[in-house]
Amino acid sequence: MAKVDLAHSFSHSTIKSLMLNLRHYGRMPIMKVMSEPLTVTSRDSILEKLPFRPYRSKVERRVVPFFPGPNEPQTMEITTPWGAQLTAHKGDFLISEVDTPNDYWPIDPVIFEESYVIIRPGYCVKKAITLLAPLTEITDDPERKVTVVSLEGSETVRAGDFYLAKGIKGEIWPYPKDKITDVMVPAD
Repeated sequence: MAKVDLAHSFSHSTIKSLMLNLRHYGRMPIMKVMSEPLTVTSRDSILEKLPFRPYRSKVERRVVPFFPGPNEPQTMEITTPWGAQLTAHKGDFLISEVDTPNDYWPIDPVIFEESYVIIRPGYCVKKAITLLAPLTEITDDPERKVTVVSLEGSETVRAGDFYLAKGIKGEIWPYPKDKITDVMVPAD
């Protein structure tokens, strides 16, 4: 039987990647299989079982309506502050944090009207309750990738870094875990 020298069969980065994915079962190492992202939509029955908790936003945000001219593209591709690619459509509202006005995300106009209130020109606060549940409640693995299908597009995130947010119409989106304490307060 021929011996295989793994150090010469794989690159250093491949070996390092394989080693990072080794787990132990008793004394035996086992390989953790990396899988495709789990996809979640607003119609999934798993949402009924999640421990959503109500939160209310405590910050004001900037708001700009997206109304392109007749000879301009009627949609705009946006890269969110957390790296997702979303599509803004004519009539959507572009929301950003006050201190980062160029990092914005689109909100459907019906959702905006029912969820936000304009407090002065160019500024709003969210009045609606947002329900939040850790994405790890679905995956049991903080490293697992989850694709959340929102109204504005699909976003793939790491479960341990995001919560699943649910809005007033049942719409869902990933919510950065590290923003919760800065932006939200429990509404209990």
